Amino acid sequence: MAFRALVVDKPEQGPVSSEIKSLEDSALPEEGNVVVRVTHSTLNYKDGLCLNGVGGLVRNYPHVPGIDFAGVVESSDDDRYAAGDEVVLTGWRVGEVWWGGFAEKAKVKADWLVPMPKGLTARQAMAIGTAGFTSMLAVMALEKQGLSPDDGKEVLVTGAAGGVGSVATAILAKRGYAVAAVTGRPEQEDYLKSLGASRIVARADLSEPSGRPLDK
Repeated sequence: MAFRALVVDKPEQGPVSSEIKSLEDSALPEEGNVVVRVTHSTLNYKDGLCLNGVGGLVRNYPHVPGIDFAGVVESSDDDRYAAGDEVVLTGWRVGEVWWGGFAEKAKVKADWLVPMPKGLTARQAMAIGTAGFTSMLAVMALEKQGLSPDDGKEVLVTGAAGGVGSVATAILAKRGYAVAAVTGRPEQEDYLKSLGASRIVARADLSEPSGRPLDK
């Protein structure tokens, strides 16, 4: 059956173009084993880069952007999911090297999906988005290792002014942790304190200046 998708393409000569097109199921990635009827997806700065051909994020054209999505399973070759199951995808490199969520259908590997968390609608899940899920999983991992607000230990959040860092700061503060927020943008101090950060740490105080990306 036909479905609509935002398709980004790049000819050998010329700029990147984007257009909403009608596609057939045969156009979906062959390697996927679960087809999802997408109901919601979210915008991310990476999607903006993809649409403008910036950053080298997209390796294969034509491409469908969208770094995450929520929806209902339409068909599945994996025993973990059946038609009608509500699911969320918030990981791997969907929307970069694999077709993403800006389409009415997506075909992905079952390992990349999770059942819709109880108590959440698809719209709420996408409002939380990849940053929210990533942040919460990080906090859960710390607490699984024994960290507790009762310990009185300060938690250091790097990149605190970014998407994931901002949400992590807010989650930790709300759970009763003292948060030291690391940022390279001093103008964000008031913003980070409004999220609950107990103190602000300049990125330069933690590392030597370097032009090498990995050295940061």
